[in-house]
Amino acid sequence: MIFRPILVLLVAGLTGGCAALGSINEASVELDAYTLSPLGLADSTPRNLHLVVQLPTSAGALATDRILIKPSALQAQYLANGRWTDPAPVLVQTLLLASLQNQGGFSLVDRDGSGLMPDFTLTTELQEFQAEPATGAAVTVRVSAAMTLIREDDLSIVATRRFSASAMAQTDGTADLVVAFDVALREVMADIVSWTRAQTGG
Repeated sequence: MIFRPILVLLVAGLTGGCAALGSINEASVELDAYTLSPLGLADSTPRNLHLVVQLPTSAGALATDRILIKPSALQAQYLANGRWTDPAPVLVQTLLLASLQNQGGFSLVDRDGSGLMPDFTLTTELQEFQAEPATGAAVTVRVSAAMTLIREDDLSIVATRRFSASAMAQTDGTADLVVAFDVALREVMADIVSWTRAQTGG
């Protein structure tokens, strides 16, 4: 009789240990990683202008590699089985930089100036980069960004503008969501590239 309580405690301890180990194993499962596409290369003669594309600022809910889902304006969740290859601000910077390299008509586009004084700096506030459940199985993806173009020789603001686009995913499956993100972001980037070219004399 004296061993029975000890045996119960041992069994309980082992059971609890198994549950904890199961949670650790689930936490260690690697999420599938997704990226998006920049605008393609366009035939144009680059102007002798240097543009720096700064890392976008964003709210905390977007400053992560998790794919943001917003069931309501005051609620933030993340896709359970997928993530971006980089935190959203870094991903957007990379894609915007490549798009401006391909279609912006600049001789040099980079992230930090590479020790050179740029002609212009483009700043971004990433305001929306999220999926929002809609009617039925459909999901609306929203992307919006506030852009500011700065002339570096006198640090004056050339122009500011907000760009936004949305795309519908036919299901809430990860593959459909990523395609909708790609469509919406490419629309925003196309508008940003055209606007930046126009503001810099292109």
